Amino acid sequence: MQLKIMPPKKSLSVCRASLILFLCQVMNALEVPLDLVQPPTIIHQSPKDYIIDPRENIEIQCEAKGKPPPSFSWTRNGTHFDIDKDPLVKMLPNSGTLVISITIEGKAEAYEGVYQCTARNERGAAISNNIVIRPSRSPLWTKEKLEQITILKGQSLVLPCRPPLGLPPPIIFWMDNSFQRLPQSERVSQGLNGDLYFSNVLPEDTREDYICYARFNHTQTIQQKQPISVKVHSTKSYIERPPKLLTPEGQTSHKEELRENVLSLECIAEGLPTPSINWTKVDGELPVNRTFYKNFKKTLNIIHVSEADSGKYKCTARNSLGFVEHTISVTVKAAPYWITAPRNLVLSPGEDGTLICRANGNPKPSISWLTNGVPIEMAPDDPSRKIDGDTILFSDVQESSSAVYQCNASNEYGYLLANAFVNVLAEPPRILTEANLRYQVISDRPAMLDCAFFGSPIPTIEWFKGTKGSVLQEDTYVFHDNGTLEIPVAQKDSAGTYTCVVRNKLGMAKNDVHLEIKDPTRIIKQPEYKVVQRGGKVSFECTVKHDPTLITTLTWLKDNGELPNDGRFSVDNDHLLIMNISDEDDATYTCVANTSLDMVSASAMLRVVDRPNPPFDLELTSLLERSVQLSWIPGDENNSPITDFIIEYEDALHEPGIWHYQTDVPGTQTTVELKLSPYVKYSFRVIAVNSIGRSLPSEASEYYMTKAAEPEENPTAVEGIGSEPDNLVITWQPLKGFDSNGPGLQYKVSWRQKDGDDEWTSVVVANVSKYIVSGTPTFVPYLVKVQALNDVGFAPEPMIIIGHSGEDLPMVAPSNVHVNVVNSTLAEVHWEPVPPKSVRGHLKGYRIYYWKVKNSSKRNRRHVEKKILTFSGNKTHGMLPGLEPFSHYTLNVRVVNGKGEGPASVDQVFNTPEGVPSAPLFLKIVNPTLDSLTLEWDPPSHPNGILTAYTLKFQPINSTHELGPLVDLKIAANMTSLVLRNLSYSTRYKFYFYAQTSAGSGSQITEEAVTTVDEGKMAGVHPPAVGADKVRPVNPRIRNVTAVAAETYANISWEYEGPDHVHFYVEHVIAGSKEEWRKEIVNGSQSFFGLKGLLPGTAYRVRVGAEGDSGFVSSEDMFHTGPAMASRQVDIATQGWFIGLMCAVALLILILLIVCFIRRNKGGKYPVKEKEDAHADPEIQPMKEDDGTFGEYSDAEDHKPLKKGSRTPSDRTVKKEDSDDSLVDYGEGVNGQFNEDGSFIGQYSGKKEKEPAEGNESSEAPSPVNAMNSFV
Repeated sequence: MQLKIMPPKKSLSVCRASLILFLCQVMNALEVPLDLVQPPTIIHQSPKDYIIDPRENIEIQCEAKGKPPPSFSWTRNGTHFDIDKDPLVKMLPNSGTLVISITIEGKAEAYEGVYQCTARNERGAAISNNIVIRPSRSPLWTKEKLEQITILKGQSLVLPCRPPLGLPPPIIFWMDNSFQRLPQSERVSQGLNGDLYFSNVLPEDTREDYICYARFNHTQTIQQKQPISVKVHSTKSYIERPPKLLTPEGQTSHKEELRENVLSLECIAEGLPTPSINWTKVDGELPVNRTFYKNFKKTLNIIHVSEADSGKYKCTARNSLGFVEHTISVTVKAAPYWITAPRNLVLSPGEDGTLICRANGNPKPSISWLTNGVPIEMAPDDPSRKIDGDTILFSDVQESSSAVYQCNASNEYGYLLANAFVNVLAEPPRILTEANLRYQVISDRPAMLDCAFFGSPIPTIEWFKGTKGSVLQEDTYVFHDNGTLEIPVAQKDSAGTYTCVVRNKLGMAKNDVHLEIKDPTRIIKQPEYKVVQRGGKVSFECTVKHDPTLITTLTWLKDNGELPNDGRFSVDNDHLLIMNISDEDDATYTCVANTSLDMVSASAMLRVVDRPNPPFDLELTSLLERSVQLSWIPGDENNSPITDFIIEYEDALHEPGIWHYQTDVPGTQTTVELKLSPYVKYSFRVIAVNSIGRSLPSEASEYYMTKAAEPEENPTAVEGIGSEPDNLVITWQPLKGFDSNGPGLQYKVSWRQKDGDDEWTSVVVANVSKYIVSGTPTFVPYLVKVQALNDVGFAPEPMIIIGHSGEDLPMVAPSNVHVNVVNSTLAEVHWEPVPPKSVRGHLKGYRIYYWKVKNSSKRNRRHVEKKILTFSGNKTHGMLPGLEPFSHYTLNVRVVNGKGEGPASVDQVFNTPEGVPSAPLFLKIVNPTLDSLTLEWDPPSHPNGILTAYTLKFQPINSTHELGPLVDLKIAANMTSLVLRNLSYSTRYKFYFYAQTSAGSGSQITEEAVTTVDEGKMAGVHPPAVGADKVRPVNPRIRNVTAVAAETYANISWEYEGPDHVHFYVEHVIAGSKEEWRKEIVNGSQSFFGLKGLLPGTAYRVRVGAEGDSGFVSSEDMFHTGPAMASRQVDIATQGWFIGLMCAVALLILILLIVCFIRRNKGGKYPVKEKEDAHADPEIQPMKEDDGTFGEYSDAEDHKPLKKGSRTPSDRTVKKEDSDDSLVDYGEGVNGQFNEDGSFIGQYSGKKEKEPAEGNESSEAPSPVNAMNSFV
């Protein structure tokens, strides 16, 4: 079985139309199998007008078929051509083709003539057309001497070509000596006759090498005319003129053309200005789809002309001075053409038939008949034949009626010759299509099942589907005369076996064909439009779905051609990848999916974009003193429209090589007028901008230097500020060189006292930015101005500013200073302002220095830290926040100006009352036993008065986290530990602990702890029952798992319900980690357990389980260990670097002590302050000198040596509860301020001074950690 594939579907209508035409041809030209007797049929012959190359052998073709095979003979010029007598001529074997060998000897001209071939066998003779043999000719130009043509500018000119006559006619074109085609335009063009027409000449038309070339394609030769020289003389004036036709001449002309040829009409006009040409049809419209213009509309071409195109055509040449018209009358003639050509006729004995030969033409052709190459009038009579004009009627034919008939239709423009045989046969049906052909068709497309047959008489045909199918009917199928069965729309159910049966009176034949229906190929994901920047990469995807029984191939095309053989292109399955994209890749890319049955495609465009190319050809025009016009040509926008142009300038005189922004214009603008400044050497460049980015800058324009002028601007930022009490420093921002407007830039500096009657004092200085006026009185207002000038003149009058000569320190201290204590942490200070003249500068405000002092009865003294609050402006009072309760303070007030502080006021002393204490430093619970807990604590870091007592409150917490009764204990103020006894075993307690002064209770600290169980004493003792009236559940369970966590340990407790003598275990793991659960065994059957060695500040998961046969696990609980205590910093004492540092410090102190000891023994003296330092009170903070700047606050509490057992957080922060009167309550941190109503407006500054200090209350040395804290 062979496979026959239906062609891919183009379009149903086109396919059906082509099919019907094909079937009609087959039906009318019935093919007789070559194994049957039949007359000759000419199947191939040379063209009627056969132009040969005289340098090659001549081959005149004549091929024919027939049974028996035909013999061939030739005539030349109407007489028999005996090829045996000419040794140069031979006939090919089994063919009538003649080969004339003239390449070695002989001439082509000797074999010119009219040849005709005859193919003959026993059934008849067929003849070929008359074949006219002519050798091609390419003659040379006749030699001629051409004089130079001299002509005035604006006149018309025609340069004649007059090529030699050739066969076929040559192709004409004009070139110069360099073989470059001469440019043509509306003004200069070549006519159909080959002449070169100038509507008007210009000086640039002057040249000596106007050369006309004739190309003879048949012989591949080019002939050249002698060069023509043209000289155009320029004139100052020339006269414009209306159009005049150079060709054709006159107002009318006539043109005759043959049907189906190309009608070419031409009008070339001269005139000044150059005329334009327009065409119209006088009696109708120009055919839309067949009309074309050439030669700048000077030539009108209409293709495939017919008799309907006859008529009058008008060309109009027009310029601004007038127009001229010419009418061409067109007549379309026609050589003969077939209406019905005669077709071969196969008849069985006794049948009737008809041969029809109908042709048309203009004039109408005459019809003549020949039989076997002889005019039918001269042929033997045949009683079965009757001639009726263009028709021959046959009746009751016999085998002797077989013959070949020729029909000749001719008129003055040509002839048609057709052979048609009459073959009388008696043959049973036979099927010519191969048996069991298998057809494959795409669903929903036409299926054509062939059943070509032959028989005489012509058989009838029927189609069946399946082995038991009935005859197919025309309501679903289309039956063609050649036997083909058409299924217009093949569906899945159309598949199967079809049988065709043909019959005539001599017999019957049948054949089976098989139809398979396949799914169509579809592109389910098409490539998409892409926009990619040059140098990038892009990927196109094309996903195809097809019938699984078919093999598909996917091909990518670029602009319907093959992909470039470039490594940048790669195809991977259904993807096309293009790397390093360039401009050449901008194209349409198509994926084509092919199977043996169908083809589908999808396309997408790749648009390659990039930043624009830089503009070029910058030109400066309209050069004026203060403006210039800049124009440029944009570079390639690279497929992304230019949105803007940026213009930059360079000042080569003042800032060479530096480009500045000038302006920008829209992307549609290529010219801009630029405003210029004087005395600048300008150069410009242009940058194009699109959506991708900026182009490179263009090449710089030519330089343009503007003339100098006086300055237009004066210096800015003029100030007059004294640096010393007796001077005035005048400063300004100098002009840039661009703004100088001319050479010799200088500044005129002027000044005078504001409140005096003095005249202006002026001085001209060079191009500087400062001038100092000496000998001025202290802090006096001055009027100041600075004016620019250059060699051309002065700038406009400058603006006057007010300055002051230098400041000096204030002379007077504030008076009448008194303090009002508001509460234990806040005091209000009042003072009288100083006289304005005593300030001797800009009043910045008042500054309060205050410090805390101890009881004067203390022996030891140490440095005192002075705190500073500054109140801006002319204030007379201020608030002192953040004071320590129960403290002794001293303060003074000073006035401040821009130079510094004035003298201090008389010191004022005040005391703050007691306040509530801070929370105890810590509370820890140690040594838990069965019924007791030991509590230890440290006093508050800030007692804020005299401690009167401690209060301890505690209460038990049951397993459901409910609080029990609260116990309240008062503890003496001098105690630091307490043992609580008679507590319940295995019970968690919560403790609340705080200190008290006479002012009240301080902040409390809380803690929780659990009493433990003595396992020895608990042997045999059962945990408390769940409830007296409850029965243990049959299914044991563990519930209410709770955890009480500290820093590194946690107490776990739970409730158990179930059988006795159960062994528990506790498992724990860090929450969120992937570690294994860590298991701890609980001794005995107790319902609590302590986990140790935990990480501080970590979340843990915990669960409780029972071991043995009754093994089960509780639900999980989660707890967090407490954060690492500050005391963990002690760990650094084990670090090597810290030990080394401490050793170095100890060695340094030892050396200092030895030196002091030696000096003391020698009777040497040292400053009192050093003595005071040797016995410093640890509660007195070390002081440092401050620079007196405003707005800073520093508290040196972190530098105090700690008392015994004290703990300080590692970050040395103070909790809010430690001080109720924090600075935060009075403003935004250290920058807070008070208003005049007493709210805080001051700023802190950590200034320290060395003053007498009280004695040391503790002789205990600080720990290494706290010593380290004092260093940092």
